[in-house]
Amino acid sequence: MTNFKTADLCDAHTGVSVVQPVFRIYGNKTVFYGQIVTVKVFEDNILVRKVLGKDGDGKVLVVDGGGSLRCALLGDQLAAMAVSNKWSGIIIYGCIRDSSAINQMPIGVRALHTHPLKSNKEGNGNINIPVEFAGTLFNPGEFLYADEDGIVVSPHPLID
Repeated sequence: MTNFKTADLCDAHTGVSVVQPVFRIYGNKTVFYGQIVTVKVFEDNILVRKVLGKDGDGKVLVVDGGGSLRCALLGDQLAAMAVSNKWSGIIIYGCIRDSSAINQMPIGVRALHTHPLKSNKEGNGNINIPVEFAGTLFNPGEFLYADEDGIVVSPHPLID
């Protein structure tokens, strides 16, 4: 089901977190939801690639990139990998590149901005730990809902 509205979810449910509106919308899928998987990195996207290479059916990857605006953590090749592995969406607290190509792909992406420079390739960071940015704590296994109005996080599923 992708016909939910985050405003309606906020009205109908207590205990949800609303992510501060700092993200731009990318990808050809503006409405998406799924169970949260997290990655914490800084200017290094090796772990992003590692996670997107796995089955993402019913999941959303939340990447705490430290808010860096100095390079991109996601490009068209990783976005295409995410589509192939059935990820519902990707939230990047950082930048993406190849936005024109990503905007044609059937995936939801939120990021702070675009940047043409690729990231480092050292493999530093953590997978599936709680991360916090944009006024919200993202716990692995919780649920994220995104549409044109914003992003909502809940410890429990809000829709069937």
